[in-house]
Amino acid sequence: MAYIDGFVLAVPAEKKEAYRNMALEALAHFKEHGALRLVEAWGDEVPDGKVTDFKGTVKAQPGEIIVFSWIEYPDKATRDQANQRMAAEMTEVREMPFDPQRMIYGGFAPLNEEGRQSRPGYIDGFLAPVPTASKAAYRDFMARHAQLLLEFGATRVVDAWGDDVPVGKTTDFKGAVKANGDETVVFSWVEWPSKEAREQGWQKAMSDPRMHDQAMPFDGRRAIYGGFAPIVDQ
Repeated sequence: MAYIDGFVLAVPAEKKEAYRNMALEALAHFKEHGALRLVEAWGDEVPDGKVTDFKGTVKAQPGEIIVFSWIEYPDKATRDQANQRMAAEMTEVREMPFDPQRMIYGGFAPLNEEGRQSRPGYIDGFLAPVPTASKAAYRDFMARHAQLLLEFGATRVVDAWGDDVPVGKTTDFKGAVKANGDETVVFSWVEWPSKEAREQGWQKAMSDPRMHDQAMPFDGRRAIYGGFAPIVDQ
């Protein structure tokens, strides 16, 4: 994996299966155009935040569930070609089981990738605004934390640096974390074997002094996080 398309969107709870079927249909086309993996993860434990949160990110309405999703590509060129071909193929206007105008998306270059790819039973999703000048410090900080999470049961940890993150009319990644002009949005996730493993892992991590012996090189008050259950992973 050398490039990632990241997405966050809100889907009406009753349209879960329709959304999953749509994603599976799209998966075949993305794979045909070079994608390595597509993951769709359904919001399970998505807390409200004081400053930012996933629900506010996509202006979620009552009864809507947050979906955290990504597509992995071997390189940016393959991703660009895939998106161009998909756009050309989508000539028929179709009704979608969610509001695409509130979906946020962008291209990200992997900054850290620790562990092994698996088929996780649970996923932690994160967004964070990081001072662009602190990229190296952030990479080192998160690489150290990734090793601790792997020690406590995670199977894979990925941090991806914003590379092609467009400004949207209604919502976008920068607005999601209230990023300023000197900050870059990071799209990250942690893969766990199960929700139980995730809960036990975080409990161990947060009680370990090694998780707290460094100052965060970003504003944690504007970071967004949540727990998600995969509904598509191929």
